[in-house]
Formats: sequence, C-alpha cells, structure tokens
Amino acid sequence: MSQPEKSRTTVDIYGRSYNIVGNEKTEQIRAVANLVDEKMREIHAVNKSLDSTNLAVLTAVNTMNDYMKLKEDFEVLQKLLEEKEE
Repeated sequence: MSQPEKSRTTVDIYGRSYNIVGNEKTEQIRAVANLVDEKMREIHAVNKSLDSTNLAVLTAVNTMNDYMKLKEDFEVLQKLLEEKEE
C-alpha cells in the first residue's frame, strides 16, 4: 500500500518563510498560510507590543476557538438533520 505523495511548499507568514510538507495540495497549504498571516496581522493591529511568539500563540488560540465554535455548530446541525430523517 503506497502512501500519498507529499507536497513541499514554501509560504510566507508574518514576514518569515516556512517550508511546509504535507499531503494537502499546494493551493490548500498556501490558502491556510494566508489565513494565518491575515490573523496574525489582525491581532498585531490591535496590540502592536506583542512579540512574534506571543502573536503566534494568540493566533493559535483564536483559531482553535473559531474551530471549536464551528465544530459545535456542525454537531447541532448534524443532530437536526438526524432528527428530521427519523
């Protein structure tokens, strides 16, 4: 059983280059990197005193909070669909 070919993509996030290796297509990796860059710049605009480490952690916390909210919304919608099917 062969493993999918991994793609290697260089992206820029908040002024730094990162080499990302993964199973996703290059376009997907670039889209995710762009979202991370946008979120970091958004947070920096509100608090210019943050260093890049704190900025990265706050970006991760905000992103996971958004993810958890979406996951909860998805579960509610999935439950509603299941109830309608019964």
